[in-house]
Amino acid sequence: MSQSRESSIPALDASTDLAVDRTRRSYERTLLSWVRTATALITFGFSVQQFFRLARAGMPPSGGLIGPHAFGLSMITIGLVALILATLQHRWDMAALQARYPAKEPYRSNATILAGLVGLLGVLGFLSMLFHD
Repeated sequence: MSQSRESSIPALDASTDLAVDRTRRSYERTLLSWVRTATALITFGFSVQQFFRLARAGMPPSGGLIGPHAFGLSMITIGLVALILATLQHRWDMAALQARYPAKEPYRSNATILAGLVGLLGVLGFLSMLFHD
């Protein structure tokens, strides 16, 4: 007769259980901080490009090192890369925590859903800038 998963998981004492919960929430807060940073980078990149597109309407392009369009695309790319790396790190940290302190149910992270939605918005902004300039 095989034992169920619930009966094979040792119970943690209250102190350890609370420490694991604080660690899990800390990982969530860290990912949410990265989501805010990525959102700022994506928004800034899109705004810079749109501002200069509207401000320079009818004017010849300047011969600078990097134009507003390339700068905006770069900022969005940096935001998306940061978001991807932070989400991967979050998933690795949560998997390590789950492996070390197994729970009856796997840890769920609403922050990863938010990261995915912000990432989707960033990709749409990137594609919009890439094909509509």
